[in-house]
Amino acid sequence: MKEKILQLIYNSEGYLSGQQISESLGISRQAVNKAVKGLRDKGFEIESATNKGYKLISLPVDLCAESINLHLKTKFVGRNIRLLDTVGSTNDYLKALAEKGAEAGTVVLSREQTSGKGRLGRSWMSKRDETISMSILLRPDMMPSEIASITPLAGLAMCRAVNDFCMLDSRIKWPNDIIVGRKKLVGILTEMASQPDKVEYTVTGIGINVSNTSFPDEIAHKATSILLETGRHIDRNKFVATALNYLEQEIVQNRYRLGGEAVAEYQRLCATIGRQVTFARGKRNVSGMAVSVSNNGELGVMLSNGTVVTVNAGEVTVQGIY
Repeated sequence: MKEKILQLIYNSEGYLSGQQISESLGISRQAVNKAVKGLRDKGFEIESATNKGYKLISLPVDLCAESINLHLKTKFVGRNIRLLDTVGSTNDYLKALAEKGAEAGTVVLSREQTSGKGRLGRSWMSKRDETISMSILLRPDMMPSEIASITPLAGLAMCRAVNDFCMLDSRIKWPNDIIVGRKKLVGILTEMASQPDKVEYTVTGIGINVSNTSFPDEIAHKATSILLETGRHIDRNKFVATALNYLEQEIVQNRYRLGGEAVAEYQRLCATIGRQVTFARGKRNVSGMAVSVSNNGELGVMLSNGTVVTVNAGEVTVQGIY
């Protein structure tokens, strides 16, 4: 009910009387007052005036599910948000919810992540309120071999969200990073649970550096944040909503698969294409020019002899990008 009351006040051009809210939602004035108090406790500045009603003055600065909902345009992604103060890993937390039957589109967000996971077993640490750590649950009707498209689709969505909302020129570093210039801004990790012939669920974790002003020495040369790139603080709730809107759009529009238009857009935004890359093949390192990304999200690399080989896993070093 709080969300409905907030939406009415948010959409009002001026003051909205308690009586109007009461009649619109079929609830008592007492229930309205209680809900408004609850919203104020969550950081919404709502002014009240005798014979006028309520007026929204400002939104919360910290992550807030109700504030995110104000800007959501999705049908299912983010319609069930679990917001945590701190967590070891949003992916692990959401996987536990998935095992208990959580619905597709459920999102877990945390203000702090103490043992987050990155690709190839790396850690993704986040100090309180410096980053956005979130995970999204999907239940696609797919074979396990088909889920490789989900991470590239998430990459497309995050690239669009960063560029549109923050007015940045971000690019995708294959397979799962979003970069600005030569530095990492966003990391993406998709995990799944499956039977031999069916995906039960996928959990896609997304970590965004938002207000970091410095990084540990070992990654300072290859990490950046929205604040460092733009010089300003963003409305993180509106940004989360924007990212979820784009994520559902990419998923629904492409039916969980990297189709022709999505592949073309991915390649346009992929900073790895056209660069020399080095990867492991057996016990030796192989180098070549990255030339394409396939419908399965595999990287096509042209070797010196003109042969194009595909890379679908492992560590890939990209010339000029960390």
